[in-house]
Amino acid sequence: MAKTVVQEFTKGLWDEVAPFKLVLGLCPVLAVTKTLENGVGMGLATTFVLVGSNILVSMLRNIIPSKVRIACFIVIIATFVTVVELLMQAFTYPLFLKLGIFIPLIVVNCIVLGRAEAFASKNGIAKSCADGLGMGIGFTLSLGLIGSVRELIGTGTLSLPFLYNIQVMGDGYRPFSFMVEAPGAFVALGLMLCLMNLVPKKA
Repeated sequence: MAKTVVQEFTKGLWDEVAPFKLVLGLCPVLAVTKTLENGVGMGLATTFVLVGSNILVSMLRNIIPSKVRIACFIVIIATFVTVVELLMQAFTYPLFLKLGIFIPLIVVNCIVLGRAEAFASKNGIAKSCADGLGMGIGFTLSLGLIGSVRELIGTGTLSLPFLYNIQVMGDGYRPFSFMVEAPGAFVALGLMLCLMNLVPKKA
């Protein structure tokens, strides 16, 4: 049992990491990753929703009628999105303003609904929690990585989550501002996908 739970957790960190292996949830990946802080903040918010909705869907999976399961899943997800939105307004308001409409849009994130439908509705609480946590952490690391690359190349700085900006490049560095614009997001994602595909697969 413990081994299975660990496997469900670790698959989201590499084998099924959403943006790079499953190519899901690309809207926030492209839209909010101008900085490391934005990427990590969005990832943590999504992780909270993933874990909470997976647990609740798993608990109610034998009660929810199959004909209305998608509608029920959306209501559950929307509840956790509302909670995380209120928490961010209370404790991380500047970050909430930066992420804007993309926090409410977690409701329609295909990763969250997909895990509820494909996994949590068919498995127990422990496995569903591990699945949501693993997928969420993998998603957070992916957004943080893309945000770091874009910010570092585009501005020469790194915004440490919830702390401050640090100047990484020297005074002579000329920022490549293209990377913090919308087209730069596609370039950064494409390069990351290329690198992921170069890593040899398990035999």
